[in-house]
Amino acid sequence: MRESAMTNKLNKTRSEPKKQGDQYHSIEFSINGLVPYRFKVWNTASTFMTVLVKEDSDILPRLNAGDTLAVKCYSTDSVYPPDYLETAIRHISKNDQGRFKGHYWVDLEVLESQD
Repeated sequence: MRESAMTNKLNKTRSEPKKQGDQYHSIEFSINGLVPYRFKVWNTASTFMTVLVKEDSDILPRLNAGDTLAVKCYSTDSVYPPDYLETAIRHISKNDQGRFKGHYWVDLEVLESQD
């Protein structure tokens, strides 16, 4: 009985549409043959997300505003498989103070889903 209730709960959850905004907790992408990098998503909107990159990261010098990236997005709800999105880097800004000193904020615009 318990297994059936759990299956029904999973089926119900999967049939509901994903919400916009805070639906992703992390993204992953690779550039120019580097190993894939995974980043926590800090801020989201329906078509934008922001990630934090350490200033000494090997990937940072390869990121440029205007570049497009194919990203693998991991949902905040683990019952969903990852999404694949085409994004564009819209803004990169250095944080020189506080908790994230020595990091860069990278703003990504979602262009389209690759599903």
